[in-house]
Amino acid sequence: MIGKLTGTLLEKHPPQILLDVHGVGYELDVPMSTLYLLPHAGEKTALYTHFVVREDAQLLFGFASRIERETFRQLIKVSGIGPKIALAVLSGLTADELAAVVEREDAARLARVPGIGKKTAERLILELRGKLAGTTPLLTRPGAAPVPAKPAIPRDDVVNALLALGYNEREAAAAVKPLAEDVDINEGIRLALRSLAKG
Repeated sequence: MIGKLTGTLLEKHPPQILLDVHGVGYELDVPMSTLYLLPHAGEKTALYTHFVVREDAQLLFGFASRIERETFRQLIKVSGIGPKIALAVLSGLTADELAAVVEREDAARLARVPGIGKKTAERLILELRGKLAGTTPLLTRPGAAPVPAKPAIPRDDVVNALLALGYNEREAAAAVKPLAEDVDINEGIRLALRSLAKG
């Protein structure tokens, strides 16, 4: 129904963003891999989207590439995997990394994603084998390189992003402890997720 949106980025509250499209503000949940590539607030960007309609909510998800969106769609086809867990998977692993994990049958790596236990990881590998695509260029702004995020975002925002992805407060606090006070949010989330993946 809504396949792509192009507009002005107004706000970033990981994992949610607010995108102004001709005066209409769309709230989208995005994986961290997409968040890393978004420009500063006030700049234009384009995202591929997936629209979910439930009895109790209408949810819109944004992705920097078609591959990322297709991977998300494959994930939510797996029994027991909803949009929130699919978003967490794509926040802990890029689409390419997930494809490699599935190919290697690395259930232990998948099980480190919040909400994914050993049995779920094994089911994901079984059901996704041969269904995940390879690399394509990411879409941020047409013809533009990714823009680094503004510095000096409080570490609290990184903690909030990790909590939204399903990590508990103890895990989130431990992951942000080694981060510099003035780390920008994109780099902070990236480093924190890397730390949690090693744990």
